[in-house]
Amino acid sequence: MINHSLSDISVAAWMQGGPIVLNNLVGSVVLIEVFQVNCPGCFIYSLPRAIDLHARYHQHGLVVIGLATAFEDYDKNTFENLQKLITTGEVIGETLKALNQYGILSEGKLPWRIPFAVGMDRVVAENRPVTDKRVLSYAAEFLPDFESLGDEQKRSVLQQVRQYLEQKSMKAETFERFALQGTPSCILFDRKGQLKDVSFGQVDYKQAMVEHCIKEK
Repeated sequence: MINHSLSDISVAAWMQGGPIVLNNLVGSVVLIEVFQVNCPGCFIYSLPRAIDLHARYHQHGLVVIGLATAFEDYDKNTFENLQKLITTGEVIGETLKALNQYGILSEGKLPWRIPFAVGMDRVVAENRPVTDKRVLSYAAEFLPDFESLGDEQKRSVLQQVRQYLEQKSMKAETFERFALQGTPSCILFDRKGQLKDVSFGQVDYKQAMVEHCIKEK
């Protein structure tokens, strides 16, 4: 696992509960819950789970921070829509559609509020040229087993990566720095401020990892 620390989390602006100097959180267990505003799964599964972990363990040394990011749908995954979410409970786009279908919304809004600090990942313009070297590097970083693939599979992956990079107009610093695979993702740091785990999607061991880190001194 890459030896990242709390200082590698990049926050462009705090929407709630900030500003926070992340290095000052050394001594606590820190869970960064990474989500997109236009990500139904983040609201159906991941954020409610993070809220539950916050309720269970914040008095035992756990600090949960929500980090909104954007690796796609840049017109929807914006700071303005994050602000709307935090201040009014309104959701947008695919999140609105899915939560309506599941009957989760109350009068068109979330029936719960995020109780912990929330910031926005630093999202900047992507203007690097899409070279063969960059395509290969990206594939190897995001697919740890890339080198074990057959030649045909490698060509297919590289073609998909090139198409993705060519249409990618922005980059989210924390998302890319930690080589996240999508949202929801979470980044867990131990009490020393060192990276303990990075996971994508709904993972069954998240609570156990948090408990393990809390018990470590």
